[in-house]
Amino acid sequence: MSPQQVRLLDDRHRRLAGGGLEWARRRTIARLVLRRLLWRCRVQLSDRLKRALDVAGALALVLACAPLLVLIAVAIKLEDGGPVLFRQVRVGRHGRRFVMLKFRSMVPDAEARKADLLALNEMPDGILFKIRRDPRVTRVGRIIRKLSFDELPQLFNVLRGEMSLVGPRPPVPSEVALYDPAHRRRLAAMPGITGLWQISGRNNIDFQGQVQLDVTYIERQTLALDLAILVRTIPAVLTGKGAS
Repeated sequence: MSPQQVRLLDDRHRRLAGGGLEWARRRTIARLVLRRLLWRCRVQLSDRLKRALDVAGALALVLACAPLLVLIAVAIKLEDGGPVLFRQVRVGRHGRRFVMLKFRSMVPDAEARKADLLALNEMPDGILFKIRRDPRVTRVGRIIRKLSFDELPQLFNVLRGEMSLVGPRPPVPSEVALYDPAHRRRLAAMPGITGLWQISGRNNIDFQGQVQLDVTYIERQTLALDLAILVRTIPAVLTGKGAS
């Protein structure tokens, strides 16, 4: 075989090899695009199912608890004549701010009196503010806090699409200002009324433990896990374990 024939044969082999590599590259890219598409479809389907559960569950609870909501509102109003609802700016998914609703469980000027109580804060991290026997809590407030009834107005936050039934608790902006990058991971999901740390000890868990449980929930979030947390929330509320 002449040198010219050898060169032609080598060129042909290189072209064939190059064509094979190009085909393999395109096939790999197509595979990655398909996997990404399937992942996006799965995430969107999961989000829609979670939203459907939130709307159906919140509507059912509002209708079932309507007499209780009215009773609590009347009791709060009769005790001191102050507003029934407590509105507070919270930080939700991806840092979005919204106004979270609660039944007022403290005296009307509770926020103004907070500065005088900072030295009594029982949370060593300095991010959260908790006092087990907070003098600002009213008599009605102590009862509804023990049973978590003060959280019921957040069902309307769920219906408005600002919260979910299950998810990390939404922090106040002053807490988020003290977060480090690891803490901000808990802002990756829609905030919820209940979650992993609420059924695992509530206020008995320190801030770092709360963050870890919230991140665990975000990493493992499924509709089945949401349902399991909702079911376990019922005995946690009834026993009042870890409630302030």
